[in-house]
Amino acid sequence: MPRIAIKICGLSTPDAVGAAVRAGASHVGFVSFPKSPRHVEPDQMRALAAVVPAHVERVGVVVDADDELLAGLTATGALTALQLHGKESPQRAAAIRDRFGLPVWKAIAVKTRADIDAANAYAGAVDRLLFDAKTPDGAALPGGMGLRFDWTLLRGLALPAPWGLSGGLSADNVGEAIRITDAPLIDISSGVESAPGIKSVDKIMAFCKAVSSC
Repeated sequence: MPRIAIKICGLSTPDAVGAAVRAGASHVGFVSFPKSPRHVEPDQMRALAAVVPAHVERVGVVVDADDELLAGLTATGALTALQLHGKESPQRAAAIRDRFGLPVWKAIAVKTRADIDAANAYAGAVDRLLFDAKTPDGAALPGGMGLRFDWTLLRGLALPAPWGLSGGLSADNVGEAIRITDAPLIDISSGVESAPGIKSVDKIMAFCKAVSSC
């Protein structure tokens, strides 16, 4: 079985970035969304991304960002992809990819099978889909809340783009998640934290070890 890609998201310190790289993460994620406890300013994001080894992808996570913010995040070339975690339409996603010349991921909030089916609208507009749990109505954050959805909804589906699984994952349940969904990429944020926004080196190591054993 090919090695499963691992994205450790919401990194905000050099120590956490270093732990993710040492643990074998294939992708690291940095959040630009002031309401999030994982938010980093553009200068900080670029500085953190710049020290990541070239073999690890560096993903900037944004929520309904305008072009001015995206230009600031991508100006130095430190990022290798942009992840859209808001209500961006397929047209907006495609426009961002065209303007900034980076692969674009689109997070899809899932509660029912209809939510997954709606991802078909992004065929040809994005480079990767990321299926995450739908947060409660009125929640301040679109993700990173440790919620999971019914993973069996993804079983055996033909999806319109490469994809990954996120939401409510931990070292204890990621094996089950992979067995059910056969996800080629696993994305985690709050599941490797000791407190909101505070990454745990031990949890990062344990999670990556659990994925690599699948």
